[in-house]
Amino acid sequence: MTALPILYSFRRCPYAMRARMALWISGTTCELREVKLSDKPDELREVSEKATVPVLVLPDETVIDESIDIMRWALTQSDPENWLSGDTEALLARIDGPFKHHLDRYKYHTRYEDCDPAVHRAAALEILHILEERLADKPQLCGETRTLADIASFPFIRQFANHDREYFDGQDLPQVQRWLKGHLESELFKSIMAKHDVWKAGDEPVVFGPAG
Repeated sequence: MTALPILYSFRRCPYAMRARMALWISGTTCELREVKLSDKPDELREVSEKATVPVLVLPDETVIDESIDIMRWALTQSDPENWLSGDTEALLARIDGPFKHHLDRYKYHTRYEDCDPAVHRAAALEILHILEERLADKPQLCGETRTLADIASFPFIRQFANHDREYFDGQDLPQVQRWLKGHLESELFKSIMAKHDVWKAGDEPVVFGPAG
């Protein structure tokens, strides 16, 4: 059997979600290793100094340990929906930079000194209003169909929404709410959110992918 890429992942991590969706849509079959973040396996630490999911190890031992790089690698292999047309650097930088910064301090404010979660919630909301304007005249962030920009962004918007769903649902964000709902209900998202046991050395391989 041809060796498969190995994907170290954590089901609920938004970075891992977007990597899994790109691998899935590209038709890439992997060996999935579900990680417990509080007890990371030595094998993960050996291949990546950061030891944060997702990490993709290719059969030639090339290691890709940034989620966006995993997405781009997968889509370079096969991009049936033309997701790379929405590789929008400025938008992705806003989500991975300021939005993630404020999201963390809103959701995990006790981890930070002198942190007011309401301030960071308001700052994150400002960014969501920018997305609201972007979605006002098109169904997806870059046009009619989903692209890398949508798939890379919505797991983090999901995290914001889920932290206080009543608050999120009460905001004047009809387009963002419509957009998020569509992605959460997509077959793609449901497909990559299957639950798996935490991996340990010696386990039978878990095959991940549309052909798995």
